Amino acid sequence: MAASASRVFVSHLAGTAVFDPNGDQVGRVRDLVAMLRVQRRPPRLLGLVVELSTRRRIFLPMTRVTGIESGQVITTGVLNVRRFEQRPTERLVLGEMLDRRVRLVESDEEVTVLDVAVQQLPARRDWEIDRVFVRKGKGGTFRRKGETLTVEWSAVDGFSLEEHGQGAESLLATFEQLRPADLANVLHHLTPKRRAEVAAALDDDRLADVLEELPEDDQIEILGKLKEERAADVLEAMDPDDAADLLAELPEEDKERLLTLMQPDDAADVRRLMAYEERTAGGLMTTEPIVLRPDATVADALARVRQQDLSPALAAQVYVCRPPDETPTGKYLGTVHFQRLLRDPPYTLVSSILDDDLQTLLPQTALPQVAGFFATYDMVAAPVVDEGGSLLGAVTVDDVLDHMLPDDWRETEFLPQALDSARAGWYPHGRGGA
Repeated sequence: MAASASRVFVSHLAGTAVFDPNGDQVGRVRDLVAMLRVQRRPPRLLGLVVELSTRRRIFLPMTRVTGIESGQVITTGVLNVRRFEQRPTERLVLGEMLDRRVRLVESDEEVTVLDVAVQQLPARRDWEIDRVFVRKGKGGTFRRKGETLTVEWSAVDGFSLEEHGQGAESLLATFEQLRPADLANVLHHLTPKRRAEVAAALDDDRLADVLEELPEDDQIEILGKLKEERAADVLEAMDPDDAADLLAELPEEDKERLLTLMQPDDAADVRRLMAYEERTAGGLMTTEPIVLRPDATVADALARVRQQDLSPALAAQVYVCRPPDETPTGKYLGTVHFQRLLRDPPYTLVSSILDDDLQTLLPQTALPQVAGFFATYDMVAAPVVDEGGSLLGAVTVDDVLDHMLPDDWRETEFLPQALDSARAGWYPHGRGGA
């Protein structure tokens, strides 16, 4: 970035694409790394935390940044792909500075940090955090009504202190467009304290979606820090199969207490799933597929498929059954695939376009056989039917993959480790080297 470039507020950098000199995107900015200094001197900005397409987070020194303009970061093209590890003397700007309660030096008034600004020093390659955007007034639901102002870094005090009860609204605002899996990755890399604060600030549905994407240890940690009533609400918002998997990891007394606090219908679905072995079709399935009666039309089916909260796998097909419509249903008649729904007129009865030759899974079908079914028939979802012919639920391909991959797959990169090792030679200097 040129020495005359304007100041940049860090909230505008969250999620910004990072490009090499050839214009190829190498990743996105997920945070900034700063080092606090004594006597209220502006912190030095050390570099950026960049998330590669493999979801690996690496450290990009500011000495390797040649430009920040028009919503993009340009680098020299030389990267060290070793995983980023925060050092004790470092602070994550988005993860640890936003939403802090600090004090104005002049008036000793407590304010909340909404954003900070960085600027490159004239005629140098160093960067500093030189401005703080704050809001006056106490924290809480109505604090947005307070006066806002931008002050010099030296005008505030309190960043070096460990804060209890730090908010998370500004941090969440910078990542509100992230998919649940990407926001889960953000939470996983925060400290336990910040992870709990961010989880507390998310609404139930959003937190449920994120929990489903987190490693098991993080799930248990976050759930354990929620009040029991809220934990039960979040479990209700999760897919029943994911809620069942999470509850199965808790001590028996905690599990029963949370199930008792859940709505009876939701708890019944989860209990039913927990009765099956984990690595079977019954243990993998969701109890909430799209179920239609034989007299429903293609238009009815498409209206159900359009529901925004459905995953692509569940929306790929509908299951036609006799009443009752809730699982376990009446007699299962067959499946109608989404492509077939697009080919037939809206008034067509779904019972007339059934795929009734497709085999079904029994709830006791083991995981390897379930995976073989998906591979054989090129399916993304499959019906689970009991011996009496009732539809119990549907298994989706994402749940099959989740149980076939290594337990720590959410914490690893998409590409083979050998490729990462080969790339490690690209960057000739150590962390922060020029």
